[in-house]
Amino acid sequence: MDNEPVHSLRKNLFVRLLVMYHIVILPIVLLGLYLYIWSYNNASEEISKHTSIQLHSYLEHLDREIEWIEGQKYDLLHEDALRQIALIWNKMDGVEKNTHINYITNRLVSITNTSPYIEDIYIHIPSISKTISALNGVDDFNDENYRINQLNIQHTSRYIINQNDASLYLNSVIMNKDIDGQELYSLQIVLDKEELVHSLDLINMYEENETVLFSGDRQVLWASSEASEEMLHEYVSSVNDRSDLDSKVIEMAGVEYRFDGVYSEGRDLILVSYLPDEMVKKPLNIFRNWVWVFGLFTVIAIIIYSYFTYKHVHQPLLHLVDGFKHIEKGNLDQTIEHNKTDEFGFIYNRYNEMIVKLKTLIDRDYKQKLMFQKAELKQLQSQINPHFLYNSFFIINSLAKTEDTERIEAFTKMLGEYYKFITRNEDNLVPLVEEMKHARMYTDIQNMRFSRRIQVQFDELPESIEQMLVPKLIVQPIIENAYKYILEKMTQKGFLRITFQHQQNEVLIVVEDNGNVLSDEKIRSLDLRVKNTDKQQELSGLMNIHRRIELLYENGSGLFLSKSELNGLKVTIRLLGKEENKVV
Repeated sequence: MDNEPVHSLRKNLFVRLLVMYHIVILPIVLLGLYLYIWSYNNASEEISKHTSIQLHSYLEHLDREIEWIEGQKYDLLHEDALRQIALIWNKMDGVEKNTHINYITNRLVSITNTSPYIEDIYIHIPSISKTISALNGVDDFNDENYRINQLNIQHTSRYIINQNDASLYLNSVIMNKDIDGQELYSLQIVLDKEELVHSLDLINMYEENETVLFSGDRQVLWASSEASEEMLHEYVSSVNDRSDLDSKVIEMAGVEYRFDGVYSEGRDLILVSYLPDEMVKKPLNIFRNWVWVFGLFTVIAIIIYSYFTYKHVHQPLLHLVDGFKHIEKGNLDQTIEHNKTDEFGFIYNRYNEMIVKLKTLIDRDYKQKLMFQKAELKQLQSQINPHFLYNSFFIINSLAKTEDTERIEAFTKMLGEYYKFITRNEDNLVPLVEEMKHARMYTDIQNMRFSRRIQVQFDELPESIEQMLVPKLIVQPIIENAYKYILEKMTQKGFLRITFQHQQNEVLIVVEDNGNVLSDEKIRSLDLRVKNTDKQQELSGLMNIHRRIELLYENGSGLFLSKSELNGLKVTIRLLGKEENKVV
């Protein structure tokens, strides 16, 4: 035996396995390193962008809410019922007063319930010394709230006013006056500070992330629950231009914080969010540690993989290659000696058994079976059924008497094609589509004779198996038996059905009829006789088909007889295909 190619193969195969492993694993390592560097450089920027989007979205939502409240406020101040209460209260009777008061009260309640940011709405009416609110209804004139509202009106440049960090008010600059210029009534809207604080808590995305809303003159309006206002004041005071609120890192008390802010020019509001810079890097630090662990693990894995690949894969493969080299040279006496119990041990055992079986097949079985298969096919082709031939001539004679030349032409053409197929000797295997074409032609010929007595359902052959190679004459003889022994003898209308099933490597061709002449016991007996090696004259055709299928296809292939759902005989041709028999 020439050892040089084996040593060369040992070297090449081992190197290729290692190279392949590195090709697979190294891009993963490099990708991990790249992702770490990229993430570390871009995480802060992405967080700032996302925070800026969140802050802008919050200000836009707040602006829409204030705009809606202002619209409701404008409509409310111009209500006729409110003007009548302020101007002609003393001229109204009790029913009119109650009607107008209830209407205004319901309007206030409706507006308060519609907006989550409104705590209460007051309408102060000095002319009747009454204050109407959504929560309390009609009450005595509230001097304190009225005074606060008058002070707030003086701040015409501010939309939202914080009074001593206790209450928030939406500034009201719209007032109705009488012809003497005296104030008829004033509207005061109290905002729900708790709900506004909660709304800021909802936009905080990270742990220790806090947010505060400032007015244009740096007054804190409201802040999230844990916000440090001193820290935010220091940030806002460091910003000279309100439009210069980009993300920046500021060190405070030895800790670096990342600040992001946005400015609403229309409402003159500043929204600022801050987050410890360490919170940005914390997940990345964990990722960096895992990168080092992954790199170390990769190196160890390469060493272990190299050793076990060489010891448990490469060397056993070399023994198998040596064995096949012996077979290539015609030496079938060289088996592989081993004491392995793993998968290679199983392969070695099957290899040794293969050598023994191969010798047996070459010496006896294989050649004999191939010769026997060809002889049986030629014998089957040489058998021309005289009964079928007589009936064919009888049909031609009948058509000639009626001078039906078109049907005579079609029938003789089919008959010629039929005998051409069964007498052709050059091919033992044919595509399944040709075999089924021959079988269908046979049923068409029989239909010329039995069209009124026998109905045929011949399904279409699936395209996926049309080119599958099958032994010649395995379907038509079964159909012929169905006509000869069952359908021709039936007094009632006969029915013949040919169907197909295909899944993975299994193909089923089913031929069944409705001739209820065989008992279940008789069908089981016929099934056993088909598979028996003893020749039976009446079943010689079926036995021939069964043996030829067994020789060509995998174990479990052949003919299977059973009771049909149509109450007749069902013959199933089962083909468990090998790769070389699937297509032409």
